[in-house]
Amino acid sequence: MLLIHNTSQLLTLAGGPQRGTSLGTLGIIPEGAMLIDNETIAAVGTSTDLLEKYPSASHLDAQGKVVMPGFVDPHTHLIWAGDRAAEFEMRLQGKTYMQIMAAGGGILSSLKATRTASFEDLVRQSQERSAQAFRHGTTTMEAKSGYGLDIDTELKQLDAILQIDREGPIELAATFMGAHAIPPEFQHDPEAYVTFLCEQALPKVKTWWSANANGQPLPFVDVFCEQGVFDLDQTRRIFTTAKALGFPLKVHADEFENLGGASLAAEMGAASADHLVKTSRSDIEKLAASNTVAVSLPGTPFGLAQDEYTPAQKIIAANGLLALATDLNPGTCWCESMQLVIALACRYMKLTPAQAIAASTINAAAAIRRENSIGSIEVGKQADLLLLSVDDYRHLGYRFGTNLVSTIIKKGKVYPLS
Repeated sequence: MLLIHNTSQLLTLAGGPQRGTSLGTLGIIPEGAMLIDNETIAAVGTSTDLLEKYPSASHLDAQGKVVMPGFVDPHTHLIWAGDRAAEFEMRLQGKTYMQIMAAGGGILSSLKATRTASFEDLVRQSQERSAQAFRHGTTTMEAKSGYGLDIDTELKQLDAILQIDREGPIELAATFMGAHAIPPEFQHDPEAYVTFLCEQALPKVKTWWSANANGQPLPFVDVFCEQGVFDLDQTRRIFTTAKALGFPLKVHADEFENLGGASLAAEMGAASADHLVKTSRSDIEKLAASNTVAVSLPGTPFGLAQDEYTPAQKIIAANGLLALATDLNPGTCWCESMQLVIALACRYMKLTPAQAIAASTINAAAAIRRENSIGSIEVGKQADLLLLSVDDYRHLGYRFGTNLVSTIIKKGKVYPLS
């Protein structure tokens, strides 16, 4: 057993996902301590009490620093090949995201590189990004397919997710996103592609997953519900088919236009609705009345040099569930760091550091339906923890561009960074 003690602040985030104005309840134990038994948290309390109760445990002295749950990143496009640095330059010259996509760039550019990459090279490139995320404190990460848009490449991406998850130390939650864009083969007949997804791709993914995922639950199914991609009716059709097959749901909604994707997500019991920049008051109210988590991706408008961000204060006022994620992707937000996301959320969405931390841990865990096992420091939960190099949690958000994580504990195993 391992006893972590002598913390300045032990942030427990105990009590489950945090709605509305409860967001930011850190459950701080000053001079706190915790006991780890194998992969699991066995006791939580003060250093004085736990040192007395467990004198024979191995000790890890936090040296008066903050200890908190590992970050959970509930929205990434981790699995891709190549880069789109040229598009970054195009945006600086005035081209919009949708203009670049219409010209064959954007998602379709990554599609070409990912289709032609070998499985080994795809895993290698993606592992490099997952390792960077882990070093910055992300202990669990959602990862999507969606840069293949054909059966073989989508399954190759899902296979890469499974391999990286097996090899660890980071833990991945898989999402199938065949509905990320209309591929070139169906450019002039989007309805036929929706039919392909519903009648061929989703059943094949389910069969393949059952044979290859070693008993893991089915991946999420995500749809890019946006003008010029999948409209609301198409999204509903894909969702209805996926749900009937047993897949849990997610949606990209309201990044550029308000089509009603967030309300559809709430109606159909999706785990999360993500982006939510143009989300209407009505959509916010429907989200808040549901258990669908509103996932904000502040790195994306920052990456696009846009002025609008998720209306976080309106979501909080409506008593919604708010989470944060990186949106790690090759085009608009190549960012592996949840610490930077916290800094952006504090500045552009006016979250306090405490609110941003809760949105990056327990609420982010709820966005991938793992809030019962990760996201907080509570007895019986998985021992996924961070030891920071600072003695006050408010340095997260206050500082940026510096990694404040000094030690990571994943499933009870210690990974020092120095």
